[in-house]
Amino acid sequence: MRRVVITGSGTINALGHDVATTLEAMREGRCGIGPLNIRDVDRLAVKIGGQVTDYDEQTHFNRQQISLYDRFTQFTLLAAAQAIGEAGLTFSGALADRSGVVLGTSGGGLNTQDENYRAVYEEGKNRVHPFIVPKLMNNAAASHVSMQYNLRGPTFTVATACASSNHAMGQAFYMIRSGMADVMVTGGSESMLCFGGVKAWEGLRVMSKDACRPFSATRNGMVQGEGAGVFVFEDRDHALKRGAVILAEVAGFSMCSDASDIVTPSKQGAARAIAGALTDAKFNREDVGYINAHGTGTAANDKTECAAVADVFGAHADKLMISSTKSMHGHLIGGTGAVELLACIMALRDGIIAPTIGYEEPDPECALDIVPNVAREAKVTAVLSNAFAFGGLNAVIALKSA
Repeated sequence: MRRVVITGSGTINALGHDVATTLEAMREGRCGIGPLNIRDVDRLAVKIGGQVTDYDEQTHFNRQQISLYDRFTQFTLLAAAQAIGEAGLTFSGALADRSGVVLGTSGGGLNTQDENYRAVYEEGKNRVHPFIVPKLMNNAAASHVSMQYNLRGPTFTVATACASSNHAMGQAFYMIRSGMADVMVTGGSESMLCFGGVKAWEGLRVMSKDACRPFSATRNGMVQGEGAGVFVFEDRDHALKRGAVILAEVAGFSMCSDASDIVTPSKQGAARAIAGALTDAKFNREDVGYINAHGTGTAANDKTECAAVADVFGAHADKLMISSTKSMHGHLIGGTGAVELLACIMALRDGIIAPTIGYEEPDPECALDIVPNVAREAKVTAVLSNAFAFGGLNAVIALKSA
């Protein structure tokens, strides 16, 4: 089996419009969650989110492109341009045929759906733009990245709720490791911060009205975010041959289903995914120094995840650092694992562990080192990134130093 490395990264999210700004915010423990600026926000009970601010689509795209690109696709293209630019790759000939795109999203073009439902049902219009279907479809972002960069290999979208990005990156990893592809552009994006998107989540009664405080006894729910994270995964020999800078190595991946409940997390399912990633990466428990937690800030998720980590790592769990960057950028749903992978790369490359901010009071059911409030310098060589989704779908990625 071939080894897989990361040679490019890109993002736009509530903390910044690129990787450098995002990582700086994570190091400083800065919060990107604030008041929502969306239509009919006064009709919502939840009025906060990790919204991408200072963003004007007309700065980046022309009128024709905007007619085709929902906000989630726009975010994906901006992050992909950063990642492919950093990797220094041009796709033509045989390389184009052996390079593809796998991206995660949960809602796809939800802004487009929301706007057009309004037009038809509220405003009584009888016609919509002819490009609405290609604009709102979940695979739109993957298809546009493929077309823009001439990526003619395997290209598709994964939709597994909050684990979508991790599942997508896991599939990209498998494809390169097995020899099916040499390069894959992968990650995920989401833009659900529209009236309908927030209203739907309100119905679940898992949303906080003031802040995301993962693992804190005072936590009262999750906060939605939006944005994208995109990476270039590449066969290691291919990367070395062309002299590419390697950001980290993808060492393993595991996925499983709880097969139990549509919304309630399972400790056993989470533990099987974590243990599976360790096995696939050939990591001993003691090798892992940091876990980027799913850490949503809900009572059920946080205590279940901590219990799963404790079960898998045993005595070593007390020596692990585990943090949730959702406290800073919010929960990007299908795009969340991709943005969180940046924190894992920062831990490996820079020796900086992103904090869990908003931590106020210890919870005896979350009694791990959650790196409260302030980033920490620490040398780690192996890390995990957890994602546990509604539907009981779990996906854990293992990275190690290049």
